[in-house]
Amino acid sequence: MTQALRPLVTALAVVGVLAGGVATPGCGYSLAGRGSFLPDYIQVIGVPMFTNRTKLFNLETQMTDKVRAELIGRGRYRIVPEATGVDAVLNGELAAVEIQPLSFTNQQLASRYVITMVARMELRDVRDNSVLWENPGLVFRQEYEAQSGNTALDPNAFFAQDLNALDRMTNDMARTIVSAILEAF
Repeated sequence: MTQALRPLVTALAVVGVLAGGVATPGCGYSLAGRGSFLPDYIQVIGVPMFTNRTKLFNLETQMTDKVRAELIGRGRYRIVPEATGVDAVLNGELAAVEIQPLSFTNQQLASRYVITMVARMELRDVRDNSVLWENPGLVFRQEYEAQSGNTALDPNAFFAQDLNALDRMTNDMARTIVSAILEAF
């Protein structure tokens, strides 16, 4: 091939690759967080207050609000707090929360904890009463450092950090639930 033809052949090869990419069907990949596997007729999703089977006060409100906010943030569906007059209903049950020490100081005081939450979730199509998505055993964990307390009974060593850890965990859990529902993971 001569030097004069080389740029022309290179340009034609680039145009051919680009044209082939446009002419072939899509591979099925899409940007995470923007797609949905839900049927097109689902426009309104009801998210009634989750059931709280734990001993943590107001956990159901915190978790339900975060899931609603995450669904609203995706922008495709109208989210309402009722289970009636909707196309689909997301029901949730917060089954258990445990806080356990992970490590100890030389004085045998807990210095690090893990908080674990177990939940059940189900998204049901109201029109044909079928389950669109469910996970009966969601488990989330969050570790945190204990504040330095003077004794094993010092409330400052425990209560301030576990609330922050619980808040981080419920944020992660809401994001994961909504991603699983909308992206069919």
